[in-house]
Parts: sequence; C-alpha cells; structure tokens
Amino acid sequence: MGEHLTLADVCLQITDCEHKTAPAAPRGTEYGYSVGTPCIKNGRLLLDAAKRVDRATYEKWTARAVPQKDDIILTREAPVGEAALLDGNSRVCLGQRTVLLRPDPLKIDPRFLHYLLLSPALQERMRIRAEGSTVPHLNVGDIRSLQLGELPPLREQHVTAAILGALDDKIAVNERIAVTYESLLRLRFEELRVDVEPAPGEGVAVSELIEFNPSVPAPRTTDAVYLDMSSVPTSTARVREWSRREPKSGTRFANNDTVMARITPCLENGKTAFIDFMEDGETGIGSTEFIVMRARAGVPVHLPYFLARSPRFRSYAIQNMVGSSGRQRVSASQLAGFTVRLPDPTSMAAFGEAASAAFAHMKSLDAESKNLAQLRDTLLPKLISGELRVRDAEKAVEEAL
Repeated sequence: MGEHLTLADVCLQITDCEHKTAPAAPRGTEYGYSVGTPCIKNGRLLLDAAKRVDRATYEKWTARAVPQKDDIILTREAPVGEAALLDGNSRVCLGQRTVLLRPDPLKIDPRFLHYLLLSPALQERMRIRAEGSTVPHLNVGDIRSLQLGELPPLREQHVTAAILGALDDKIAVNERIAVTYESLLRLRFEELRVDVEPAPGEGVAVSELIEFNPSVPAPRTTDAVYLDMSSVPTSTARVREWSRREPKSGTRFANNDTVMARITPCLENGKTAFIDFMEDGETGIGSTEFIVMRARAGVPVHLPYFLARSPRFRSYAIQNMVGSSGRQRVSASQLAGFTVRLPDPTSMAAFGEAASAAFAHMKSLDAESKNLAQLRDTLLPKLISGELRVRDAEKAVEEAL
C-alpha cells in the first residue's frame, strides 16, 4: 500500500510569491519572465503571456528561491490549481498569486506530482479548500497541508509519469517543428527584401500589398470564435487557445488574416498571430486592440504575418504610437503609410508556395497535438486512481504515437 502524505511532506521547499507586481523591463534590458496566473493554462507554462523583467528585478523576485528544472509553479487564486512543470530552459520568477513547489525526488517523481495536481481528485480538493471567501483562493498553509491521497511507490510513479510524459513530449516536438518552420520562412522572407529601406523614390506604401482592418461580415452565429489578447503569441504564428462567446463587439477577422496588437506593452512584446484555426467562411472576433492585416490579391496570404514580425516594421509601429503614458496605440492608417520595396513577383510566388506548405503542416501538427492532449487528459485520472492498468495505458499511447 502507498502512503498518505501532504504536499509539504513531498516537497523540499514551498515558496510564496512577492505580493506586488514586478515592473516590466525597458526595451533592450529583458532578462527573465515574470510568470503570473495568466501564464499557466492546462498544465503548461505560456511564456508568450509572461511579462519580461530585467536582471535586477529577476534577482530581487528570486531572492528566496531561484526556479529550476522540475520545480512546479502552482496558482493559488484566479484561478486556483493550475500547475506548470519547469523545464529549466528559461529564467522565470513568480508573478502574483503563485507559489513555487520543489518536489523531493526521493519521495515523489516531479512529473508525477505535476500530473497528480492536475487530476480531477486534487483539483476538486483544492477547489473545496479555496471556497468560503469572496474570491476563491488558497493560502500557503492550505497548499502545504493539501492531502495528496494514497501515493503509489516511487517506481510506479516513474512509470505513470513516463506514459503521460510521452504524450507531452510529442506535443513539445510538434511545437519545436513549428518554430523551425517559422525560422526558415523568416529567412525566405528576408530574401524578398520587402522590409529593406527603399531608396528615395523607389518605395511604395505597404497598403499596395496589404489591406489594414478590412471589412469582415458579422458572425452568423450566437457563439462566435473569440480571441483575447492573452492568447496571442509573442514569438510564433500559432494560436492554440481560443474561446467562444456571443459576438457583441470586437475586432473581426477571418482565416488567412494576420492580427497584431496595437497598444503598449502588447505591441512591444510582439503579440502577433496568423489566423487559420477557424472553419471555412467563419468570422472571428477579438480584442478591440487588434489591427487586422490581409494580403491583397496576388500577394501571398502569409506575407503580412512575416512583415508584422520584421524589425523595421515593428520599430516603425512602436515609434508611431500616440496617447497617454501606458495607453499608447498605433493606428492602422499610420501603418498603411509604411514604405516597402516591391518584391520580385517570381520570388514572392515561391515564398508563398513554401509558406503555404509549411503552415499547412503546422496546422496538422496542431490538430495532432490537440488529440494527444485529449488522450493524456483521458488517461490521467484513470492512471492516477489505478482504474487503468499501466499496460493498457502504454498500448493506448503507443497507438497514438
């Protein structure tokens, strides 16, 4: 039989966050990431949603504990119970309403603990603990005393973590493939020299290639796709989280559009995405702080995305923001006046073909990853509870991979 232990029993350290907001790093001084509750969803750390901090802030916010590989960040309010296992590849510090767990590997497999915290039983236990206040929350004492239930022997924990981890590892591989595709396509885009400063009299307004905030029909549904700013990535094209809601207001977009943030600090942070996750003919809505970019006839649909990511265009957008401090925005009409070089038509067409093929594969990888995540979430409670035999789970994972 296994042991009944609390979270404090299996952790070397449980460290609370600073109870204040970390200041954002000035441009050029970025050193680490402040990870708050919006940065942890579905068991994953979303650095695209994290605030960049400078070295001084990072060192101050990690004075009590420097997050390291196999640590877990747990949210204790808004929402309660989200958890992310750290891979040690990025400098992160705790944002507000989070705690850092450092599992004792002699007592519990860190990856097993991560999955255990995400299991329905533990999620329900944390939800009950958090009730009874105006805003549901867990204090550090609640977290330390959280009952984990009967734990299997360490050897069985390793096996369970390996089975579920194989699915997450494949999802991570898919994401790395997408990143590689984008890196290669950015090189192809640079070869077009669209973004190179044109000689006097040789440049044209980018509006000859791209339409800004095009007219989009209203959604023909009461449950439209909704994309909020937190779901827009800062360094890749792929949108992996979105919701649905009644289409009362917001910026409209369609498949093959590019959306980019127009407001500080989201613009400076690089929030930009290519839209290809909706059904054909569907209209999505998003934040009113989006600018929508659409390729004109004869221009590859992915070209606006890569232009929106290019340094010269981004610098122009940032320099042309106006408004009060902290609420500055750039307008679509200002961006439409950005000057570019007209690319060679043959080279542009070749870029378009390469981008279309790569993005089609990325979309298929996203679908595969979604299916793998659903399988993981189905197996998780059954493996943790012992309802499903390890051999049967291994077979299901082998068939999926």
